[in-house]
Amino acid sequence: MPLHALSRVMTATAATVGALALSFTGTTAHATAPLDYAALGDSYSAASGVLPVDLSNLLCLRSTANYPHVIASRTQARLTDVTCGAAQTKDFTAAQYPGVAPQTDAVTAGTDLVTLTIGGNDNGTFINAMLACGTAGIFSGGRGSPCKDTYGTSFDDAIDTNTYPALKAALRSVRAKAPDARVAVLGYPWITPATADPSCFAKLPIASGDVPYLRALQVHLNAVVERAAGETGATYVDFARVSEGHDACQAAGTRWIEPLLFGQNIVPVHPNALGEQRMAERTMSVLGLG
Repeated sequence: MPLHALSRVMTATAATVGALALSFTGTTAHATAPLDYAALGDSYSAASGVLPVDLSNLLCLRSTANYPHVIASRTQARLTDVTCGAAQTKDFTAAQYPGVAPQTDAVTAGTDLVTLTIGGNDNGTFINAMLACGTAGIFSGGRGSPCKDTYGTSFDDAIDTNTYPALKAALRSVRAKAPDARVAVLGYPWITPATADPSCFAKLPIASGDVPYLRALQVHLNAVVERAAGETGATYVDFARVSEGHDACQAAGTRWIEPLLFGQNIVPVHPNALGEQRMAERTMSVLGLG
């Protein structure tokens, strides 16, 4: 082969190899680039009551062992965690406390992943129902359904009338800030068993007839969260099956949720460290993260 022809072949070969190298390098960089991850939500996202506490913002009673931190650690994501205890849907677009910015301020056009648990504090659904039913249960000695008899459908009505539209508005505010992000909306793991457990009354003083009443309330709330997620292009992470048998009535080491009394967290009726870990694992499984 003449030298000038050989030179042209070598030049073309070098260019091809260089292009392949650039292509491979670019693909590898893209594949291994860490996710930009924004964690939003309430105390179930913040893991309020779980140690260690995030000292950067004590108002939010956020734990560095919450499910966002577990996900970030296992995926090497760049985490911006603005989860905050007692957060409601309105706190996505307005300051929850002085010096605590609206949660969607943490979401940008470059955000790849958003996770959140929200809705349980709207209308005081969880805290009002638990306190009302716990008080009624104590005074009834655990008999009957005094909470259901007193409050009837009022909690459910508030979920349909107020929580559902507020959830949709909150999720739309997230989507507006990060139209290309994957948004995962987590349901709430079971707080009560499906039926009353007499041995649990000392820890969760709910009357026998009110245990299924509270369970049905949680079913309703989770269904509304799932509906709002589906209607705003988000992925719903369902805990109905995987959290069965891990409610607040179970023994330490099995339960994901701490009971109202004699629990191990400083904040009762909230996920413990095991619960947060399992919430992270379930979310990663649903999203295909590993």
